[in-house]
Amino acid sequence: MAALVSAWPGTLGTEAAGAAADRQHQDLVRPFLERHCKECHSGAKPKGDWRLDQLTTDFTDKAARGRWEKVLEQLQTGEMPPKKQPRPPESEVRAVTGWIAAQVSQSVVAQRAAQGRVVLRRLNRTEYENTVRDLLGVQTPLKDLLPQDSSADGFDNIGEALHTSSFLLDKYLEAADTALNQAIANRPQPKSTRTRYLLTESHQVRSTTEKVFRKSEEGSLTLLSSSAWQQVGVTKFYPQERGRYRFTMSVSAVQSSNQPVVFRVWSGSGGMGGAKGHLVNYFDAPPGKPTILEFVDYMEPRTSISILPYGLASSQTVNKVGADAWEGPGLAIDWVEVEGPLNETWPPESHRRLFGDLKQDPAPIYNQRDRVDVISSEPLADADRILRQFARRAFRRSVTDADVKPFVALVEAKLAEQRTFEQAVRAALSAVLVSPEFLFLREQPGKLDDFALASRLSYFLWSTLPDEELLALAEQKKLTQPATLRAQVERLLNHPKARAFTENFTGQWLGLRDIDFTMPSHLHYPEFDDMLKVSMVRETELFFTEVLRHDLSLTNFVASDFTMLNGRLAKHYGIPGVSGFEFRRVKLPPDSHRGGVLTMASVLKVTANGTTTSPVLRGAWVLDRILGTPPPKPPDNVGTLEPDTRGTRNIREQLAKHRQLESCANCHVKMDPPGFALESFDVIGGWREFYRTSGNGKPVTIDGRRMPYLHGPRVDPSDMLADGRAFRDVDDLKRLLLTDKDQIARALTRKLLTYATGHGLEPADSPAVEAIVRQVKERNHGFRSLVAGVVASELFQSK
Repeated sequence: MAALVSAWPGTLGTEAAGAAADRQHQDLVRPFLERHCKECHSGAKPKGDWRLDQLTTDFTDKAARGRWEKVLEQLQTGEMPPKKQPRPPESEVRAVTGWIAAQVSQSVVAQRAAQGRVVLRRLNRTEYENTVRDLLGVQTPLKDLLPQDSSADGFDNIGEALHTSSFLLDKYLEAADTALNQAIANRPQPKSTRTRYLLTESHQVRSTTEKVFRKSEEGSLTLLSSSAWQQVGVTKFYPQERGRYRFTMSVSAVQSSNQPVVFRVWSGSGGMGGAKGHLVNYFDAPPGKPTILEFVDYMEPRTSISILPYGLASSQTVNKVGADAWEGPGLAIDWVEVEGPLNETWPPESHRRLFGDLKQDPAPIYNQRDRVDVISSEPLADADRILRQFARRAFRRSVTDADVKPFVALVEAKLAEQRTFEQAVRAALSAVLVSPEFLFLREQPGKLDDFALASRLSYFLWSTLPDEELLALAEQKKLTQPATLRAQVERLLNHPKARAFTENFTGQWLGLRDIDFTMPSHLHYPEFDDMLKVSMVRETELFFTEVLRHDLSLTNFVASDFTMLNGRLAKHYGIPGVSGFEFRRVKLPPDSHRGGVLTMASVLKVTANGTTTSPVLRGAWVLDRILGTPPPKPPDNVGTLEPDTRGTRNIREQLAKHRQLESCANCHVKMDPPGFALESFDVIGGWREFYRTSGNGKPVTIDGRRMPYLHGPRVDPSDMLADGRAFRDVDDLKRLLLTDKDQIARALTRKLLTYATGHGLEPADSPAVEAIVRQVKERNHGFRSLVAGVVASELFQSK
């Protein structure tokens, strides 16, 4: 007990209120903890690896405050003392929790008054790339030049997790030079051409020995196989200049029973420049007369595109019959036309953003005889003007003479070293791009000023810097006006850049970024393919956008009567009447077991490994992402407490053994039930009533083909929630979850606030969260209303 006493020196202050709190601690709180906590949480092996004598009363220390907050949570939920121990009187629990809550609140209020809630944070990789893109007007892939960002509280834009280092600064310099090299035009305007190509001239068509292509006299080519090695590239197109290119193609589906044929366009394949390829999109070729399709893609030098139909026969199968005699479906491509590089003006917009209409003179070098450089007759005056304009956008605020002076001085120093005007200005521009004012979101304690609010709003909904309209409103000090701010929320949500909110928030809230983390076993899940994977993610993103756009109830994320489907995903879900790659809103059949993100294939895939599902992982995901009650991390010594699972036949029996151990039961009784409900879905999100196995089981035949897996044990999705409510399947579980809509709203509000402000929430933030939940409840839990409520909150508008 001596250690306990010495750890509580009574550092609550000398004011009257502090003295009163100190006395209450000595007379009530400490004796309460000694009676009910000391037995388990002391000694060499304390339960949960948590010792009572580590509980100091220095609430200004964040770690100490965090331990008290954990005590508060355990007491409020009734988890401690354990159910087997004597229960303290409710009046004592209320008094102790009230004391803890008051001390936490007082310390947090004092800290935030001095320092603010949100720590100084830098731009993460995605925000940096987007910011440079919009600042310079270039499509430069910079993210991969920078090291991976760390995450905290579920997101990668949390200030405490975004560290800096000399290595990172070197990478920022490299990224700045790369971006400026693409933004500044040092050569004459490249000639834009428009050329029509016939795929019959493709290298693959001319070199293959398999009879999988059908040629017409007019030059049309019909692709009859979906084997990857028979993808056809536009190999005659091999650009020397990077830039945007417009592709137009004449396509149609043939012999397809009046159904479209889907095909994929891949960009970057076959490139000799080391460029990373990417999926342009999947497209539908409709049956009947040829249809003209068009898209624009940014191409690196010496790259091309390739085309591959989806869902057709293998090349071996077609080759046995021969292309001319083949009666199955195919993709006919009459021609592909390429126009570019597309530059509406020259020098391009990116160059003009920096140098305006300043003249360029010849500046040949050994390998670029046609090189030109920007010149100036008034170099310092022009440099001041260029840097003042650039710094205003880069720093996301009005700039002063003092802000610009160091960069102009750098130009002057470079000119004194006999550097050219353009070289000197480049050095200063690069310095701006690695300056703290650019890399960090600077905010002062208290209410955000208009500029800081503009940045917070823009990085929340666009993951990039404020545009000119936001900056202008900030300069006029109008953005903090509630009506103006709400109008800007609507404008930003309606803008194409809001796609970043959908991608980055859902990618982390729902874990969609992990879609490639595992590869399903080809033996157990032979139907899995790349188009299904792409469709999985797109369904979730489009569903999120649909709920947001129409201010639908956020309860749709748990259960809805519609989803966004294309033909591939509809087939996977067993929903008839949908074909092609194009997505559309589809009303779900009552017996589909779908609706809401819980039963979307994307979520079900990222919560499983490539071979098996785990009720524990999926259950923990539901608790964290949907209910906002994440389970604690298992104790460090959990490995020594593993139950004897010998004799168990399946995962249900194994987890039942876990629940028999007190150290495991508290978490598993909460995690396992929602996970069992989701056992009706396999590794790739397909509905199942039986497990697939490669051991003992019955053979499975589909469409006359023997599958490489066997029919295993029957799935049992029933269980009982921790509060005693039983359910039969996932549909029952959803109904139970929806009995507490406020908790679903509360959980999502906390996620949004964390993502929007770049800082995790603390117990002191609960009143603000509850205020938002009450407001959104009055609007039928509308999701768009929730986003607006987050922006209008004090937490969002304060540091």
